[in-house]
Amino acid sequence: MNPAELTVELSPAEKVAGLRSDVTIPLSAITAVDVVPDALAAVHGLRAPGLALPGVRKIGTWRTKQGAEFVVAGRGQAGVRLTLTGHQLASVLIGADDADALAERIRAVR
Repeated sequence: MNPAELTVELSPAEKVAGLRSDVTIPLSAITAVDVVPDALAAVHGLRAPGLALPGVRKIGTWRTKQGAEFVVAGRGQAGVRLTLTGHQLASVLIGADDADALAERIRAVR
């Protein structure tokens, strides 16, 4: 593990559903850390590839005008959106039961 990187570790099921492995992001690529109140509702664009169970779970890559966003979120979760620069992804949206605490932890290390 590199202390200059953030890794979003996916479960084996999430890797299959999202058709990708863990997501590693250099901390220097993170330009913004924002909390969204409803992670599922915050997802926009076209899914390609991934899994979307409406109102239940979204895992995968969504294509937007801003670029590709990797999403892993479930019902009832707030989310943390990381806006990136110089990375293959334009952003990452992570659902979390305590999104405020997760956002603060990420802000503290970048």
